Amino acid sequence: MAGVRFADLQSRPTEFLDFTSVTFDEFQQLVPPFEAAFHAHMAAWRLDGKPRTARRFSVYQNCPLPTREDRLLFILAYVKTYSLQVVQGRLFGMGQSKANQWIHVLLPVLLAALRTLGDAPARSLTALAQRLGVAEANAATVVTPLEEKPVPLATALASPLLCEFARKKENPSLTAVCPPA
Repeated sequence: MAGVRFADLQSRPTEFLDFTSVTFDEFQQLVPPFEAAFHAHMAAWRLDGKPRTARRFSVYQNCPLPTREDRLLFILAYVKTYSLQVVQGRLFGMGQSKANQWIHVLLPVLLAALRTLGDAPARSLTALAQRLGVAEANAATVVTPLEEKPVPLATALASPLLCEFARKKENPSLTAVCPPA
């Protein structure tokens, strides 16, 4: 299966940006720390997630992501689109199970590379304030709070199909939230 390759996209900057959300220059800055984090990860773990016990990692001739740029392109395209694994696999010339393995290996590798560059997402207001070099109160003005509106349980459960199922099974806990038939 042939798929998308870095070599195909590097000469098309707009399409490259569409695939990855980073420019070609930003991509090139990310490649060395990404590759270092990848080799560090693969020194301890196999692609299937089990600890490495015998031989070292090496790129095989029929590897679906043979170059470091292809591996980074694969995970950046996944992070941008969060496509179904079967779609991501097909796009890059592999099956869903192999795409799943690569995603689970490359996501922590990408995070480690971003941490190396100091570009990992801040997970708290304190960390954001430290990164920006401002007081925590000032950092709070940069953050847009999420306004989550809880969905009432009755509304969430009262779909017609679910109510029909609840009536057939005579489930009192579900029929209580369903409108009368």
